[in-house]
Amino acid sequence: MDLAILVAIAAGIFAVIGLSEPLAARLRLPYSVILAGMGIGIGVAATFFWQTNLTNALNPLALGILNLPIRASFFLNVFLPLLVFQVALNIDIRRMLDDWVPILVLAVFAVFVAMLAVGFALYPVAGLPLAGCLLIGAIVSTTDPSAVVSIFKATPSPQRLARIVEGESLLNDAAAIALFSLFLGFVTVNVANPEIGPTLLTFPWIAGVGGLIGIAFGRIGVEVIARMPDFPRGQLSVSMAVPPLTFLLAEQLSASGVIAVVAAGLTINLHMTARFTPALNLQMRATWDLIAHWAGSLIFILAAILIPKLLSEFVLYDVLLIGIVVVAALAARALILFGVLPVLTHFRLSPQMERPYSVAILWGGLRGAVTLALALAVTENRFVPPDVKHQVGLIATGFTLFTLIVQGTTLRWIIRKLRLDQLSPLDVALSNQVIAVALQSVRERVAETARDLGLTREIVRDEAKQFAERVDDAVSKTDATEQLQDRDRVTLGLVALAAHERDTVLDEYRNQVISADLAERLVIGADRIIEATRTGGRAGYRTAARQTYVTGLRFRVATLLHNYLGITRPLARIVEDRFDVLVFYGMVLPRLALFIDDRIRRIHGRRIADLLHELLNRRLDEARQELESLRLQFPGYAEALERRLIRRTTLQLEEGEYEALVEDGLIGPELRSTLGADIDRRRARLKGRPVLDLRQQKSVTIDGFAAFADFSEKERKLLGKKVRIVYAAPGQQILRKESSAREVWFIAAGTVNVVTDGVKIRLTEGDLFGQFAVLARWRRSIQVTAVTDCTLLTLDEHTFRTLIAREGTFRSAVIESAAARGVEIPPEVFDQPEEKRTGTIRAILVKAGSLRLKARKASGER
Repeated sequence: MDLAILVAIAAGIFAVIGLSEPLAARLRLPYSVILAGMGIGIGVAATFFWQTNLTNALNPLALGILNLPIRASFFLNVFLPLLVFQVALNIDIRRMLDDWVPILVLAVFAVFVAMLAVGFALYPVAGLPLAGCLLIGAIVSTTDPSAVVSIFKATPSPQRLARIVEGESLLNDAAAIALFSLFLGFVTVNVANPEIGPTLLTFPWIAGVGGLIGIAFGRIGVEVIARMPDFPRGQLSVSMAVPPLTFLLAEQLSASGVIAVVAAGLTINLHMTARFTPALNLQMRATWDLIAHWAGSLIFILAAILIPKLLSEFVLYDVLLIGIVVVAALAARALILFGVLPVLTHFRLSPQMERPYSVAILWGGLRGAVTLALALAVTENRFVPPDVKHQVGLIATGFTLFTLIVQGTTLRWIIRKLRLDQLSPLDVALSNQVIAVALQSVRERVAETARDLGLTREIVRDEAKQFAERVDDAVSKTDATEQLQDRDRVTLGLVALAAHERDTVLDEYRNQVISADLAERLVIGADRIIEATRTGGRAGYRTAARQTYVTGLRFRVATLLHNYLGITRPLARIVEDRFDVLVFYGMVLPRLALFIDDRIRRIHGRRIADLLHELLNRRLDEARQELESLRLQFPGYAEALERRLIRRTTLQLEEGEYEALVEDGLIGPELRSTLGADIDRRRARLKGRPVLDLRQQKSVTIDGFAAFADFSEKERKLLGKKVRIVYAAPGQQILRKESSAREVWFIAAGTVNVVTDGVKIRLTEGDLFGQFAVLARWRRSIQVTAVTDCTLLTLDEHTFRTLIAREGTFRSAVIESAAARGVEIPPEVFDQPEEKRTGTIRAILVKAGSLRLKARKASGER
């Protein structure tokens, strides 16, 4: 092909891509529908001009379009990896993990269901082997939900639904293409009716190996990119190499290349926030957005150009086959949306999806570029039987056209009929009120500006009159709107407060005051608060606000690893994260009070603002209490974090001052560069978060415990080898009823409930339990439950008896603890021989128990 013709075609295609987006917006149609229409139009026009005798002037161009040297393998091996890599790179993976169950159901289980439904529906009527029918099912099971996602993001719908559909779009293609490769192999080796069970059992192997390859390449890519921070163009170039290399290696090893690319993109996504600079993160995502836009658009247009050729042998019977596929695919998707997802919602594994949203997702499951590319791959494969090629090309293409022409063009109408494009009465009332307040603020500022500029009174008066009409109209709309209840105003105020909190976090991250990891956790926390507040009001706000730092299953698992296996790092990492969040909240939550006074008060009034202040103060108090509890458990660590935060804030302020001096012309760019380099060096030293060493914390805890105050340095070192340190979360059982105390437990920090012999007592810092059973050699069942976060020290029986034999603070602590529980043990008892001492203490315990029993009976009689 002549180079000039090829360049002209390429330029024309890019022009079509550029014009299709505004045309889609103008016609209010999905972008993919416009691209498909453009591609089909180009293909039809090229065929017409090549065959017509009206003119020969466009023959070279028409022939070039019809003979473009691009095949389906080019789509699948070049464009598709770029497309899925960008989706994996940009998706909010941590929020996606919150909804992994519905995402996997929609993306993987739904693909299986759709493939089986279409395949078995076609098998009796298509005249194809079962393998060929299942191959068609795999091809048409890929969905392009971008139209639904864009609608969800543009409406006040729950954003979790948009994330679920986005997650589906990421994993859906990978699962469908893996199944496509599987059944294509059966078709090419002429296996007419494969056994479904053994066939599907090979799928985990294909997916698993692909996933491992992708994770490995993703980690390598992260390490290489992170080690060249001064060369952003080189970093972007390395990221460009990851998808094709990952895809090719996985395919060479007979694994799924698409799954490998998805895993590589998710791996880089998971680490890029912490390992890459904020500027590189923005630049990389923007670059890949453009690359994926071009790749997806090129697949669509180039594949659509070939649609007239694929439909050239179309017969009327094919309409029936396409209709069967349409019904089977919609029925399979409806089964998932209206049958499976409600069950997941019942078991709290998925958010509730209201019926209008389910209908929108059902009708918005358009098929597009990937479906066409897979169909082309079959028609171009010389090992596929001709009858399979013919049917696959016609059915897959016809089904794609149905989804684009029928579903795509009516999707907006469906959305409008379902009223998903309308604001709720609550949002309408709020928007009217916000507009009124905003316009009043603008009027005040315009009046001040006009005075400062010295404008003529006539102009100012005339413009003020016109603007006053807008203000009056906004106020009248506000008055005409149904009045908002206080409960709704509080909800909207809390949503605005959480949104401002999110913006504040992002500002601190851009100013490099907080780390990327912390910023990501806080932004996710703010998003959760917004969603929970919209659905649950102030109760949802309070619950979601605690989730960023409260302990959960991960903490319990980490404490078990630390307490019983001596694996400390998982627990230390979780505690570091909690400290980080709580220290930041102590700094940023007071600032939100200013936002309430400056903004929310003007919209919702003083009473609502006071309620928000009360909720915010309660949240701040809870965060400070949590931080204080952690300070007692891990002394010294919070101070290190606070010093680091102050120093990073100081550097940001210092940098701002230098920028102001440059703008004022007081210092030159050379000096600014030198000062900036010094700030960068100092900021680099503060980049790493202080590491919490739990082994060192053991020594600190022993040193701070009053019972060991008179121990020498040598004795404390020996004690450190004997003592076991145990951490417990609120509600965690430390000792169970069926177990007997074989150790003595010292409470270094926190509060516990102890139940023994039916008596429940509460012990706190400085107390101990289990000492009576050890001293009296008396095994009694005991149940101990943590009330707050606790740090406990344990001593075995032998070490405890050895230490109690010496006079000093340790013995005094044991005697005082016993006295506080109504057991008076004379100090001289501990100087007796061990056997006699055991008998004496047992007698004391029996007597104390009898006295308690009499007191309880007397109390009951009264």
